Amino acid sequence: MARKAKNGGVELSSVLAFEKKIVPSDGYMYSAIWDKRNDASSRNPVNIIEKSVRGTISNRLKGSEKSSTDKLDAKVEVPNLQTVDSASLPVSDDTLVLNYTIKFLPGAEIPSACNEPEHFSFIKEMGQRYIEEYGYRELARRYAINIANGRFLWRNRVGAEQIEIVVNDNKSNKRWVFNAYDFALKDFDKGSELVEDLSSLIADALAGKRAFLLLNVEAYVKLGKGQEVYPSEELVLDKGKSNKSKILYEKSGIAAMHSQKIGNAIRTIDTWYPAYGEDNEMPIAIEPYGAVTNLGKAFRTPKEDKDFYTLFDKYSSGNLFENEEDAHYVMAVLVRGGVFGQASKE
Repeated sequence: MARKAKNGGVELSSVLAFEKKIVPSDGYMYSAIWDKRNDASSRNPVNIIEKSVRGTISNRLKGSEKSSTDKLDAKVEVPNLQTVDSASLPVSDDTLVLNYTIKFLPGAEIPSACNEPEHFSFIKEMGQRYIEEYGYRELARRYAINIANGRFLWRNRVGAEQIEIVVNDNKSNKRWVFNAYDFALKDFDKGSELVEDLSSLIADALAGKRAFLLLNVEAYVKLGKGQEVYPSEELVLDKGKSNKSKILYEKSGIAAMHSQKIGNAIRTIDTWYPAYGEDNEMPIAIEPYGAVTNLGKAFRTPKEDKDFYTLFDKYSSGNLFENEEDAHYVMAVLVRGGVFGQASKE
């Protein structure tokens, strides 16, 4: 059943979904020597090894344990034995190579499922207005900067002596080379001619001026010989079947990063949420409620009328965008994709 919009007569869809338009692959990890980083034949797959370690007590004490030295000593005497996965560069190599592909697709403004024809038309009109006025240029520029600055490396970016990002578009035979440290992680103020060139192709793909854009991305991270690297960690739902406390992701025997983790980094472009400012210069990933799970906080709440649903219901009911920030955010959520329907019972 459709539902009435609070701010207009348009029936809002209760069944509504959009397909994602940024599609990264998993990232594969290899080791190399910095001076030979472009020579694919000299690379070696990063392997995941299992090791057993003895840890010490570090959890918060409860009740009487806090005041009892004997109880604390007794806990310390019990070894905290763990079996974990680990991944490192070999002692002969000083550079991590992370390789993945990423595809940008058009049609973010067209729902893949919508049970209300009039609302469907209004959504398409909203998307067309955005393309005509903004052309996805700002979103594309931010996506391009997040590729150029190596945000997708996550923890592997920390403490690196040098980071080089090489992007190839095989269809147009274009190649871009970025020094990741030339671009900030906190804001998107600084660009470059190379970023503008790359972002123009991304914008053209999102706006439907080309059928798609497929990029091959390689990151070269000079960490030091034998240094630990950080693939994605697997979520173990049934820990009773595993004796490991940490399981790292691998594909075909090669340490890897989840496509979801890479995608999250690419769409970490939201600096339009209400709390962003001088005391909180942290872009967050595009999410309907601005959720940041590691902080346990939602930065876009219905109370402030800045969550996706409040803004989307307003602008997909025929209302014009009131400001540029709302326009970019709403369309970025549609590029992200997802299921946005609502039950008929409030």
